[in-house]
Formats: sequence, C-alpha cells, structure tokens
Amino acid sequence: MVLVTYNCADWVGRCLDALPAALAGRSAEVVVVDNASVDGSVAAVLRHPDVDLLTNERNVGFAAAVNQGVRASSAPWVLLLNPDTDPRPGSLDALVAFAEANPMHLVYGGRTLTEDGAVEPSSCWGLPSVWSTLCFALGLNTVFQGSRVFDPESLGGWRRDTVREVGMVTGCLLLIPRSTWDALDGLDEQFFVYGEDADLSARARAIGARPIITPSAEIVHAVGVSASSSKLPLLLAGKITYARRHFPGRRAGLVVSLLRIGAGVRALGSRALRRETIWTAAWQRRGEWWDGFPARA
Repeated sequence: MVLVTYNCADWVGRCLDALPAALAGRSAEVVVVDNASVDGSVAAVLRHPDVDLLTNERNVGFAAAVNQGVRASSAPWVLLLNPDTDPRPGSLDALVAFAEANPMHLVYGGRTLTEDGAVEPSSCWGLPSVWSTLCFALGLNTVFQGSRVFDPESLGGWRRDTVREVGMVTGCLLLIPRSTWDALDGLDEQFFVYGEDADLSARARAIGARPIITPSAEIVHAVGVSASSSKLPLLLAGKITYARRHFPGRRAGLVVSLLRIGAGVRALGSRALRRETIWTAAWQRRGEWWDGFPARA
C-alpha cells in the first residue's frame, strides 16, 4: 500500500489510524512517500512505527512518488490510497477480497463519500473522448451536468452503489496486481499530478483489463486536501498530456484544441459577468498548462 503525502498533516494520521480496522486482520506493507511537506506531515507519519517512510527533498510529483513507494515494497498487490481519506472498517479487506474473486478485471476501485456520508463521485470516471471534450468546449457538460449524453465522463447519476465496470479508477483508491503494475511499468511520470490514473487505466485496458468498482469498499475522501489551492492548471495539463498520449493522429490536436477552447470560453464568460473565477485565474496561467506537462528527464 502506497500513500503520497504533501502538506496533509491533519489527515494522514487519521488515515493511518484507520488502516487496521479497514484491513480487518489482513496484513499489508504500508509505504508513505512524503513530497517535501512543511506542515508536520512527516511527524504525523512517524507516530506510526509500522509504516515505512520515504522523504523527498523536493516535490517530485504524485506519479514519481507512487512509483518510488511501489519500488520500496514487495507485496503481490499494489494499493494506492490518498492520505486525505478515512477508510471505513473492513473496506480495504473487502476490496482485495473482491479482486481475488474477480481476477479478470485487473484494476479495482471502491466508493468514496464525503464526511457527512454523501456520495463523492471521484472514485471513478469515464475516460475522455472526442465527444466528451466537445461537450466541454461547448459548455454542454456544465449546462447538463450529470447527463449521460452531454456529461459522459461523470457516468450520469450513478451513485457508485453497484458493481460496475468503468472507464477509469482514480488514484485515491486503486488496487492492481503487482504483475500488471510491472507490465505497465507503473505510472507515467510525465504526469506530475492529475491524469496519471486515467492514463494507467487506459493502458491497462489496452492489455485486457476491465476496470471495475465495488461499493463494498467505502472510504471518506476529503477531495483536494493534499493538493494546492489552485489545482485547475494542473488538471488541464493532465488532460492535455493524456490527449497527446491516447488520441491518434489529428484527433490529439483536435482534443487539445477543444480543451483550450473550453477553458477560454469559461474564462470569457466569467469576464463578461465581471466575476473572478477559477477559470479566469487558469486562463491567466495558461502558460502552465497550454501544452501539457513538460517531458521529464
């Protein structure tokens, strides 16, 4: 099991405290990789002597830190868990049991909830397509939010309360056999943060995986606690990097253009309404995401 921490001291201790009950007696290697936190995250982890802690002198990004943690472990399963989560009792045991009973799927996820118990849908999404990106560019996914037709990546109104195959499982709770992880060479480290889980699911699907969600694995997820307060440029950079990786030929350029148009339309709309929004800020910082994440050495 690998957790990557970045300034989430208030949550990581709570997450680690919950693991014994979540595992329900199942043994696990737990590796925490800290990406140069300055808020006491390391001290919170050190209060758990059974956890292996790796510390980086700089923030190397989520994908690189996950790969670092997996290399430091030897378990037959790779389980990614966000530190800003509180896994419910029995949840991680249920996830592994489900995977053991359904070995053909290869990529597994669960159900995420808010702290008050409401459904928090980010445990899984549909993979990006030309159509879903066109809907973003035209604003249709905003006007018809949750529509299966015009907001397909949201997976409609499904409450993640049934077993279902999905386009992608997100990295907040993701289980994959070590053999499959090794065959895929882990996460693509060009993705600094965001987009790497979509890329992993897409590459896994290309070798026969069928990512799937089980509602028996429930965790509370405080979305974004480990992220910076301005994550939209990173999300857009991840989407553009994904497009360049996974759409063939001219489709890649089309999808990238649609992503840029969608961001620009939202920024223009905010300006017309004389309101500062995350989209106006992202447009002002478009140099950070316009061409996706830079290639890593």
